[in-house]
Amino acid sequence: MSSIQKLCKTLRHVHQFHAQFITSGRISNGPNQNSLLTNILFAITSITPSPTASYAAAVFSFITNPSTFCFNTIIRVYSLHAPSLSPHRFYVQMRRRSVPPDFHTFPFVFKACAKKNVSFTLVEALHCQALRFGLLSDLFTLNTLIRVYLTNISIKSALKLFDENPQRDVVTYNVLIDGLVKAREVVRARELFDSMPFRDLVSWNSLIAGYAQMNCCREAISLFDEMLASGFKPDNVAIVSTLSACAQSGDLEKGKAIHDYAKRNRLFVDSFLATGLVDFYAKCGFIETAMEIFSLCSDKTLFTWNAIITGLAMHGYGELTVDCFRTMVSSGIKPDGVSFISVLVGCSHAGLVDEAKKLFDQMGSLYDVDKEMKHYGCMADLLGRAGLIEEAAEMIERMPKDGGNREKLLAWSGLLGGCRIHGNIEVAEKAAERVKELSPEDGGVYKVMVEMYANAERWEDVVKVRGVMERDERVNKSAGFSTVMS
Repeated sequence: MSSIQKLCKTLRHVHQFHAQFITSGRISNGPNQNSLLTNILFAITSITPSPTASYAAAVFSFITNPSTFCFNTIIRVYSLHAPSLSPHRFYVQMRRRSVPPDFHTFPFVFKACAKKNVSFTLVEALHCQALRFGLLSDLFTLNTLIRVYLTNISIKSALKLFDENPQRDVVTYNVLIDGLVKAREVVRARELFDSMPFRDLVSWNSLIAGYAQMNCCREAISLFDEMLASGFKPDNVAIVSTLSACAQSGDLEKGKAIHDYAKRNRLFVDSFLATGLVDFYAKCGFIETAMEIFSLCSDKTLFTWNAIITGLAMHGYGELTVDCFRTMVSSGIKPDGVSFISVLVGCSHAGLVDEAKKLFDQMGSLYDVDKEMKHYGCMADLLGRAGLIEEAAEMIERMPKDGGNREKLLAWSGLLGGCRIHGNIEVAEKAAERVKELSPEDGGVYKVMVEMYANAERWEDVVKVRGVMERDERVNKSAGFSTVMS
């Protein structure tokens, strides 16, 4: 078995071995057949790129009385390379033939559940089977099952399974923390983190990333400092997550200190870290530094390009944003929806209407990127800023009807802003009504209409709008405020 696995580097090599065994008569109805086919089946699992599951199934079908090892191997192939083709059917065959499962069986069966997102009932049935055979004492099986429950958004079942099994390792805690973070249960994730008898780098990274994603910036930064004080050396994942928190909170000094830490410890600036640094400096107002880091990155990914394009757009460098987008495309990187949002925003701030229209029209035909509501919203904002109010209103009416309220709100708010700039009260009234329907608590729309009516000297309307605003208890009358970072 080991010799076949070492010699077979491609699927063609396996085919050649298989054909040689057949033509030499070594694969027949004799005693060697099952052994040789099992070796071939196992060799298939080591092939890269992914082998075809159908070939593995064909080899498996010729094995008479397959053992637990054979079933585990075919389940593994399907779990890794063809989860949509129901690897569970092989487990069903296994039980019908009274072949006993072992500690290697259920982890791959459970992994298939996570990838295929199967019914919760099937997960529970497999859970009972693993319990019946006494295989949940295996930590690998336990951890995989917890991940399956979390993938199926059953936090209660995952926590119950965790509580009922005293045998735990750091992976068990990490799996549960990661699932809680993804379910936005960051408080419970922190409680579990604090209860851990020992932690590794993944434990810290998962919770720091969770805090950053939930916009709990101070908690993320504080946990990063605690990580350093505990003697752990943060890797690029922890640094990028904390830089994201610094960018969101505007904590420039802390972000610079983290960058200095990476320099002092000579951390390799891969595309992931470079993207985090570009995003941080751009959001904190240092676009030149962001561009310098971007230019030094030798392995730019789509995310790295999107970070600099977004940064340039934020700073109003419209033409440079478009140039950067074109350079990205010419370098062989295919843009995505985020790329187009950024370049359209850049065009909007710079008044590049014709360029934006051209890019918007080319999204599907040239770049094979679907137009979403947020792209229509960007175009509506751009046209409104340019004074093309009627065209902007038509653009919003053409938006997909099945989109979310947030995107619709942004589009109508953008149009309202364009009307405010150019004094188009008629369209502004229509846009204001749509904004109030989507967000009744938004007090900003009333202030915009009061300002526009006052500029047009329509004082009766000013009094009317103010009266409505005062009477409606849902409207937030928030005052402005400033933040000073200490």
